[in-house]
Amino acid sequence: MEYTVYVLKSIDHNYLYTGLTSNLKNRFLRHNSGREKTTRPYRPFEIIFTETFSTRIEARQKEKYLKSGFGREFIKSLME
Repeated sequence: MEYTVYVLKSIDHNYLYTGLTSNLKNRFLRHNSGREKTTRPYRPFEIIFTETFSTRIEARQKEKYLKSGFGREFIKSLME
């Protein structure tokens, strides 16, 4: 099984969401349809970053990095 770390950017708000999933297509649809409580107020979203890993442990490490100060700076650099 593959795991994907992803970053969503709200189209209408100044909001970024970083997550991890084994089914990116389904997860993205859940975010944009309002089925995820955390992101519901910030819909709609676009995907601005994805990276795939072969283990959940590796994916979780990357997710934690992207949620850190250095990781947030990396994400901001992608949007410039």
